[in-house]
Amino acid sequence: MNHKESYASAGPGLLIAGTDTDVGKTTVAVAIVRSLVAGGLRVGVYKPVATGIISSDQVSDASALLSASKRKEVLERVCPQSFGAPLSPQRAAEAEGKQIDETLLRSGINVWRTSSDVVIVEGAGGLFSPLAKNTLVSDLARDFGYAIVLVDRDRLGCVGRTLGMIIAARSVGLDVAAVILSRVDESPDQSTSTNATDLAQRLGSIPIAVLEYGKLREHPLLDWQEIAQCNPSCIK
Repeated sequence: MNHKESYASAGPGLLIAGTDTDVGKTTVAVAIVRSLVAGGLRVGVYKPVATGIISSDQVSDASALLSASKRKEVLERVCPQSFGAPLSPQRAAEAEGKQIDETLLRSGINVWRTSSDVVIVEGAGGLFSPLAKNTLVSDLARDFGYAIVLVDRDRLGCVGRTLGMIIAARSVGLDVAAVILSRVDESPDQSTSTNATDLAQRLGSIPIAVLEYGKLREHPLLDWQEIAQCNPSCIK
């Protein structure tokens, strides 16, 4: 099946991906959405699938994204597939006797692409985490035609981990638009004083910023409108 027939043609957008789970993707995605909305743009927000959801009104990541977008839409359009078990999407679906709808993973973005100036997609888990039998998070980024905003926890080890993920992303044809180090702990370790500097020395033209614990904007501030609307080929 040609999945690319399942969704509208590409427009401006970014996919927020992590090096792992629980690295602060939602916080970063919300910060980006807020910035774009403040710039006067209609921002679409999409999370293809979520797990660990107890009830239909508890899709917290989707709720945060929708609130930041200030759009009047139902949560199911932000996150059309959600499951209760705190497992990978494929395994969480199987635990309920269901299967991930791989076409919907892709076509669910259509409502946003046709009504938005830019779309921000939040992945699940890490960049290469499996969403379904034949789909990784990286596959959606490639199919959507979006560059990656790579998020990692600002902690000891993030420099090597982030560099390795960038190399892996490029090996499958993806471009990294920006790197965000997210401080998800109130008391970060000593490495946070140098992690961003050490990465910046090795990232070339890729912008890097830090989102401190409890903050709503990254530092230094990045021009997300420029980053999202730039042709991915020019930000390698």
